[in-house]
Amino acid sequence: MLSEHLFISDCDGGLYDTRRANWSAKAIRPTYRRTFSQINSVQELNATLRNGQYAWPGGYPMFFITSDGAALHFDCVRENLRLVSDSVRNNLKDGWQVVAVDVNWEDPELYCDDCSNKIESAYAE
Repeated sequence: MLSEHLFISDCDGGLYDTRRANWSAKAIRPTYRRTFSQINSVQELNATLRNGQYAWPGGYPMFFITSDGAALHFDCVRENLRLVSDSVRNNLKDGWQVVAVDVNWEDPELYCDDCSNKIESAYAE
């Protein structure tokens, strides 16, 4: 839970401290909550997780892609965040390195390679 003086912008995904003079001019964390299609850092991974598993606009279901091509559900990335973060930070090719996020447009048979749960599709159901 964020302190009441902190504000997350739905427009730019930045985190702002409303106690500062002219607080809206500069975010204290510009990429606090935003979806990154390519994940190049732990900061981008965390921002994408905070933004949620549905694309905006449209509400399309998204999933993570690892460096070896595996599909991971948002819940599994959250549950294994320590492993995923370490792999992203250290560029480890160990099956946990998340490199991208994509929408499952039409694949009714896409399953998470960790938990085996079905990853919802936008149009196949």
